[in-house]
Amino acid sequence: MAALLLKRLTLQTIKTENTCIRRRLGKYVVQKTALAEPSHIASAPRLSCLIHAEAFSTEDTQDKREKKKKNETAFRNVGRKINERIIQVLDEKGNDLGPMHRANVIRLMAEQDLRLVPRDPGAQPPQYQLMTGTQIYQERLRLRGMERAEPKPGPTLTKELTFSSNIGQHDLDTKSKQIQQWIEKKYKVQITIKKGKTTEEPENKMEEICNQILQTMPGIATFSSRPQPIRRGKAVMCVLRPLSQKEDNACRSALGTQRGDALNRGNGNDGASNALHQ
Repeated sequence: MAALLLKRLTLQTIKTENTCIRRRLGKYVVQKTALAEPSHIASAPRLSCLIHAEAFSTEDTQDKREKKKKNETAFRNVGRKINERIIQVLDEKGNDLGPMHRANVIRLMAEQDLRLVPRDPGAQPPQYQLMTGTQIYQERLRLRGMERAEPKPGPTLTKELTFSSNIGQHDLDTKSKQIQQWIEKKYKVQITIKKGKTTEEPENKMEEICNQILQTMPGIATFSSRPQPIRRGKAVMCVLRPLSQKEDNACRSALGTQRGDALNRGNGNDGASNALHQ
């Protein structure tokens, strides 16, 4: 019996020593291999690390959050997936049914063959409405039509025009008409007037040409950038833009007032002349 016990202890000791030697030898081999590898290979991340980093990328997480937020705000049927325990419920006609437990809402949906649509998920409690499939389809069509009707703001394009201050009146009138056509199409127009080389001219002639072009378009355009000297005073540049809706309304009101005053003055003069003749 004592010999058997001694044999077991001996075997257990040998097994433990072999395990310790294997562990120490394994650490030594790993360290030796790491020192033998080049620096660019040793520092390179392993495939498992790359897969892990890609799976938990910040961009992917942000895209998923944005997609989830968009789905939450979209008009949809939530079905039986009601996260809240108590919700405020409206029936298919818009009548308030008051706060209800989600189990009762699911039972009501099954009994009346209705769908559940979020109306105000941020309220306390969240507000939902029971609707038929036809109502959901019509509401989606209405929302889609509203989205299409909303004007989508796009970039404002700019046309450029360059000519000399020696331009003749006929050519200037032609260019003014071209600028007016661009303005009516909601373009901005950048005008650059270069100083003439052959003739003596006043210093402010280039600015006067810019003002003259603008005066041909009353109630249509205004300066987005007033005439400014460029190229060390050898040219003048300005930018014309279409009037905004508010500016257009104010301009129309001002023109209407001026016409009314002119008519009143004309009627007054006619009345005075008639009184003199009498």
